[in-house]
Amino acid sequence: MKSILIINGHPDKESFNYALSDAYKEGANKTNVTLTQINISELDFNPNLRFGYRKRTELEPDLIDAIEKIKKADHIVWFFPMWWYGYPALMKGFIDRIFLPGITYQPIPKKALPQKLLKGKTARIVITADAPKWYDYLFMKSPTINQFKKGTLEFCGIKPVKVTYIAPMKNSTIELRKKWIKKIALLGEKLK
Repeated sequence: MKSILIINGHPDKESFNYALSDAYKEGANKTNVTLTQINISELDFNPNLRFGYRKRTELEPDLIDAIEKIKKADHIVWFFPMWWYGYPALMKGFIDRIFLPGITYQPIPKKALPQKLLKGKTARIVITADAPKWYDYLFMKSPTINQFKKGTLEFCGIKPVKVTYIAPMKNSTIELRKKWIKKIALLGEKLK
């Protein structure tokens, strides 16, 4: 049975990101999968990687649990907003604290690239934004997607990583939001 992990990086439980993750979950529940979820805003942890990589900061129980869920998952679906061409600070802190040497990758002496400890997993990133996709791609060169998809997930072995870019959120109509919800529910049904 395929194991799906939903990770919501939005700090506000009343956000559209939660409606999207609920729609995905509803679609996935129509299939034969094991489904778990992490809402980063509900975790109790210090998002500051206090000592950088010089010294390991002790992992809080919620982070240990999150690591186990990531390791057990076959497919990870991330939901988050793009703010200032990045992702929310709490989500960044979550990534800083658990995507660590020996957990998600292992440096190899005298090699530029590490051993990827999350090989065999796939992912989907669902990003909400105010910037239209063409602007993000042409003018900004998609920094959020590049940083998270290539610089984090693929760096640790997760591949393929597919992206669903939902925009512009600003001034979006109820009809458009319903279409987006339906689209994400279908992705859940197809386990993509």
